[in-house]
Parts: sequence; structure tokens; C-alpha cells
Amino acid sequence: MTQTHHHPVITDESPSADANRRGPSFEPSHDLATGPVTSPPATVDGFVREFLDQLNFGQGVKLSQSTINDQYLALARTVRSYLMASWLETGHRRRKNPTRMVGYLSAEYLLGRQLGNNLLASDLQDIADGAMEQCGIDMAALRGQEVEPGLGNGGLGRLAACFVDSLATMDVPCIGYGIRYEYGIFRQTFVDNRQVEEPDSWLRLGSPWEFPHPERAVQVGFGGYTETSAAEDDETDARTTWTPAWQVRGVPYHYMVPGFRNGVVNTLRLWSAEANQAFDLQTFNRGDYAQASRAEIFAENISKVLYPDDSTPQGKELRLQQQYFFVACSLRDFIENTLPRDFDLHRLPERIIFQLNDTHPVIAVPELMRILVDEKGFDWDEAWGITRQCFAYTCHTLLPEALEVWPTELLGRLLPRHLEIIYRINEEFLLEVREAFPGDEGRVRRMSIIAEQPQRAVRMAYLATVAGAKVNGVAELHSQLLRDNVLPDFNAMWPEKFTNVTNGITPRRFLRLANRKLSGLITETIGDGWVTDLERLRELEPYADDPEFRRRFREVKAANKERLGQLLRVRDGVELRQDHLLDVMVKRLHEYKRQSLKLLHVVSVYEGVLSGRTRVEDVTPRTVLFGAKAAPGYHMAKEIIFLINSVAEKVNADPIMDGRLQVLFPANYNVTLAEKVIPAADLSEQISLAGKEASGTGNMKFALNGALTIGTLDGANVEILDLVGEDNFFLFGMTEPEVEALRQRGYAPSSYYEGDPTLKATIDLIGSGHFTGGDPGAVSAVLDNLLNHDPFMALAGFESYLEAQARVEQSYADPEAWSRSTILNVARCGFFSSDRSMRDYLDRIWLPGSE
Repeated sequence: MTQTHHHPVITDESPSADANRRGPSFEPSHDLATGPVTSPPATVDGFVREFLDQLNFGQGVKLSQSTINDQYLALARTVRSYLMASWLETGHRRRKNPTRMVGYLSAEYLLGRQLGNNLLASDLQDIADGAMEQCGIDMAALRGQEVEPGLGNGGLGRLAACFVDSLATMDVPCIGYGIRYEYGIFRQTFVDNRQVEEPDSWLRLGSPWEFPHPERAVQVGFGGYTETSAAEDDETDARTTWTPAWQVRGVPYHYMVPGFRNGVVNTLRLWSAEANQAFDLQTFNRGDYAQASRAEIFAENISKVLYPDDSTPQGKELRLQQQYFFVACSLRDFIENTLPRDFDLHRLPERIIFQLNDTHPVIAVPELMRILVDEKGFDWDEAWGITRQCFAYTCHTLLPEALEVWPTELLGRLLPRHLEIIYRINEEFLLEVREAFPGDEGRVRRMSIIAEQPQRAVRMAYLATVAGAKVNGVAELHSQLLRDNVLPDFNAMWPEKFTNVTNGITPRRFLRLANRKLSGLITETIGDGWVTDLERLRELEPYADDPEFRRRFREVKAANKERLGQLLRVRDGVELRQDHLLDVMVKRLHEYKRQSLKLLHVVSVYEGVLSGRTRVEDVTPRTVLFGAKAAPGYHMAKEIIFLINSVAEKVNADPIMDGRLQVLFPANYNVTLAEKVIPAADLSEQISLAGKEASGTGNMKFALNGALTIGTLDGANVEILDLVGEDNFFLFGMTEPEVEALRQRGYAPSSYYEGDPTLKATIDLIGSGHFTGGDPGAVSAVLDNLLNHDPFMALAGFESYLEAQARVEQSYADPEAWSRSTILNVARCGFFSSDRSMRDYLDRIWLPGSE
């Protein structure tokens, strides 16, 4: 059909003559079942008609009677309908010319708001802005109406979102698989300075970017028993049947993942759990209303909340249920619904590589074996050969407690057949170990997938390593420590399995979308090719020596600070000092990330002024901004949050600082807030104890947006330092070997307290109750932990950290030199694009050796 180009008269009714029309104004070029679908270029007039159609016939309201939420939902569905043609066309093209796909299995996808990203990717920003202007609607208000999906906790989920964005932009066939959590990560508030967790009801006003396909629901079983039939002959494995005690339905919800202006739209498929028989009418009629809905409540708990507290047996069981639920749905969906019906599963590795994003999805390994052996009739060896080609494992941690271990009692009760399969995998694997290292039973015990102490349990990282075609860390240092410290026996046996892929971030969201003023300056200076080829930022290097460019760069930073200030004023009721160095530490609250060290620095500055050791006029004006959530069951992390808020309350109210020091802790840090904080930051705090952070991606986002890093030689900090140079990075602290040497000698944190007058005065001020209304007991848990345990050596790093902060202040005092360093950080951090990460995965893991 032909679209006209007159300016329509905006009325309460849709101008369309066809009141039944839905979606974008296009005529399919082929039948949907057999051929591609194309859409004509969008126009402002056409977009207006589509929007009003969605408002009238989707929301059932006139424009004059619509709420802002009606308008937002109609706008989102209009954008979604324009993407739909590309989604259908991408699927048609992939089915016509099938290649090996990536099945990205991740328990988290921290997507962020979708409207702005999808408008950017589809190049509809100007058209949508013009259409809303014609309709008399404030586009900024519609953007602000969107509720961010809380489907992730931190870096792991945001990384998954960056990766699927890059795969679509690179036109790599990919399906992202995960869970559609009804509540996601909790919404954080503070009451009396303490964290309070509230349900994150992100679905309460509707979720226009998803569309369910209940007809593609998958059955998932739990519990029950197994029966093994006798083998027909000596050459045939006995057949085992699993009879689950109960089942739930997994219903897929689809999100479209558009590539950047390339017409490619991949799929993110999230699973929601439902009861097979959600309602027992007979029981209801007998008056037992709660019992009538019991099956529904039980099933829906599986996809109710992201990471339920696992400090109880019930919480542990629910987590395992979640993990098995989504991988069972995903494998079944790919085999039964994505592959052609007549596909020979012996060729499965030609069509799929499942990337295990940490240990959460590793139960997929025995699930694929169960499908192939028990349901498809494969013999064990051929099924195992296929399985070992279909999985690769990314390890995201160096912390032993983060490497999941499931008690065999729990696993056997919940998934009895899978435990049997794991036992056999382990039995045959240990035969390989004994053959490779004869007589070394100590090594055999160390490498066993089954741990015997302190309780019999399955080491999921070991299972992933045995089954995976490749195992990768996520930064050069992390991958080295993974080989040397975490999985050294496996590296000795299979060195060819181990590789590194340094993490990356999508420049579309975290520079082009989040920092429009800077991206506009970059594009004006070097063109727009950097959006999909981030290494082109190197072309900015000569401009670091251009005074005019440095001035404009500072203006961008100032504008971003003002934008953040406006947001915090409305969102949190606080005033951000615009003339301060903005010192930012935003990340998950964990002791190894050392928010406590940052806080000790803040208190030391304040104590210096109180005691007269420092003149207030000598204090560099600084705002320290924290953002972090603590896991609900992580007591020490929650105590640290309380202390940070208590210090902030006291410091901000004390006139002695004369506006020189401000501490802010806006609640509920998420992607939406990050997109405002990161472009405004001057200093990026990446101060984890060396050898503990796998990679970090926040460090990359800050550097790419023109903040300088103060950090240790940990994670991807090592690579940032190498790229930007020592003159443009504030390095402090011990190296990983030095940390280990100190640990071996015996680390005594109290000796640092006694030996450093500044540290002692700082801790004593906290311990005096100065920040807690005269009650020293309110923070005793934190202080006792620091003085008597300090597992991540914050006190050992204090002196070096303060020296580095002194260098920060000296550098910040010279605006021209500081600006030069920030520009060079931007110019030299193109390596950290998630597009580059995806190329590395393709070259080293998914398609090694291919052209």
C-alpha cells in the first residue's frame, strides 16, 4: 500500500479507513508461511496513523481520554510492530539458509528500558519524536513512563544483554534463553538508613515489548522415580525411564532483539512457569479455596522472583527448580520447535552451540544426555560425543562460594534421573583421569565432579568443564587465575580447552544512547562509523591536544552532571553539587568489591577536618556517589549499606565541611539510573582486591564515557591500564601474587590499624558512634569484621589508596591535563566493545577454524 505524505489532522479517532488494521502499514511481499516480509520506510504521517490505531484499538481509548500509560503502551507497540517485519524476515532467512546458532543460556538479562534502544536500533527516533509532537504528546514523559525489566542482578545479566545486542548487530543467529521473572530483582528502599527489599512489580502497568506463545508451552517434570529395563543384548545400553512426580508448563515470552540499523532482529525467549491444572474446581466448590489454587501457586513460584534467598533449604530447592526449569524448556524448545521435524540429531552440533553463562544453566548437560539417551534412543557414547560438542562454559568468578555446588540429596530428590546421569559422567571421566595420570588418586579425588566433603554434592563448575568444548574466563588476568588457581587440574589435563574472552559492553546503549552529547561530539569529529566499529575511537587521540576540543568535552561533562542533578532532585530529593569532582562507586554490594575501603576514605577526609589535621579549604570539593544492592541474605553487605547511609546523613548535614564533601546513595540503582550516572562521573572506583574481580564491565562503561579510573590490578582493570597508559589511570594496591603472599604469611588487619594514625583515627571515629547517634554498637559488626577478619584486605590497601586519591586531586586541579586524560580514555577503550567480545567468541569458541 502507498503511504501519503500530507500532515494528518489529529483527532480523537484513528484516521485509518480500515478500523481492523493492526501493526505497521505494509503489505507482505510473500505469504508469511513461505516467504519474507518487508515493510516500507516509515514516515511521520504513517507513524501517527499506526500510533492512533494502537491507542484506539489496542488500548480502547481516544487520544483526548488517554493516560500517559495508554500513550506509552501504544507507542511501544507501534515501534514493536515496525520491528516485527524485520523479525519475521530474519527468521525466514535463517530457516532458508540454516547455520550453527548460538543458544545463550543465562539466568539473568538486565535489559534496561527498551523504548529508546529500539527506536535507536530501528532508526525511528526522529520519526517517533515528530509523530508525538504532531499528537501533542511529550516524548520525554513517555520515555520516563517505561518500567525497566528487573531480570538481572548486576554485571552477569547486563553482560548477557550486551552480548545479544552485539550478536544481532553482527547478524549472528542467536536465541537468548532465560526466565521471565514476575518480580525480578527486588526494589531497594532505605528505612532508617537500612536496606529494605520490596517486590519489583515491573509488570504492573503492562509489558508491551513481550508477546507470549502459549501454544509452544513445554512440559517440565520434577521428582518421581526412575526405572531401568534390562539390555536386549550385551552391546545395547539398558534403557531408563523417568516418571516425574509432578510437572509444570513453561510458556515462552518473546522479546525482539534488533541489530543496529541492519534489518536483523534476533529473539530473546524467556520462560514463565504455570501449573498444568491451575485450578481444582471440585475442591473450590467444597469451600477449600486455598487448596484449589495450590498447584498454580506452587508452579508459578518457580518464575516468581530472581534469585530467591537460598539461606534456607526451601530457597536452595527453588533455585535448583528455576535452573532446571529454564534449561529444560530451552533444550526442548530448540529440539522440538526450532529444528526441522526431520532433523537428524546426530548432526546437532552443526546447528547449535549452547553457551553456559556461569554455572546456573549447567544442569542442561545431563538434560541433553537424558533427551538423547532416554527419549531418542541414542547409545551413551554417541550421546556423550554430541553433548560435548554442544556446550561451552563461561566462568564469571574466582570466588569459591560462587561456584555452585548442589547436594546430591537435593538433586536426587528433585531430579533423580539427572543425578544418575551425572554419576555415570563422573565415573567415565575419572577413568580418563586415571589413564592420563596413573597412580595419582589425590588428583582423582580433587577432580571428581562429586565432592565427598563437607557433604556429598555435585560441583557444577567441574561438570561444565568436563562437558564443555571450551572453557573461558572473562579477562586476561581472570582467565590466567582460572587456569592456575580455580581449575588447575583440568587445565593440566585439557589445556586446549581453556581460552580467554575479555568482556565488553554495547556502545549503542552505553555511549550512543546514554551519552547523546558526547556521542554527538564524537560523530561530528570522526563520523558515525564508531557505533559499530568502536576501535575507530582511536581517531580521537589527536584531539586530546586540541584546547577547543577539550573545552567542548568539558561542556559535555558539565551538561551530563546537570542532567543527573535534575534526575536526583526529582527522583531522590537530593541536590548534586555541580562544582564538585563526581567520584562514583556503583556496583553490587559485596565485600570483595570493597565499598568499605571507599567509605574509610570518605570518613578519613571528614575526620581530618574535624580533628584539625586538614584545613577545610584544602579539601578538594568532592561528591561521592554510591549505588549498590545487597543480596537479602547477605548480612554483612547490608550492615555496610547502613554504615554508608549513616555517614552520608552526618557528613551532608555538618556545616563544618562548608560544601566541600557530599555523600549520596540513591536507592534502587539500576540500568536506567546508570545511564545518567556514568556519563556524569569524573572518577570511577574499581578498587576490588586483586585476584577477586573476574572482569567488571562498569569499569569499561566509565572509561568509555570519559571518567578516569582509580583501581587495582584486578579483572579488566589490567587491560584498561595497558590501553590508556599509566599517566591516565590511578593505580594503587597489591598485585594478586602480593595478596597471596600476605595471606600465606598471615594477614593481621589490626596491625595496620595500630600502625597507621590516619586509619586508626578514621576507624575510631566510626566506632565512637559519631555517625550513629552515639550508639557504637550499631556498627560493631562492620568494625569487628574489618579489625579481626578483613577477608578482602581493605585495611592493608588503605594507605596506598589514600596516596592514589592524593594524585587524583592533584590531577583534577589542572582542568586541561584532566580533560586530556579523559579524552584519551575514550579514544583508547574501543577494545571493550561487546562486538569485539562476540568476534572473539566466534573465533575461539563457537566457530573455531571457520573463515
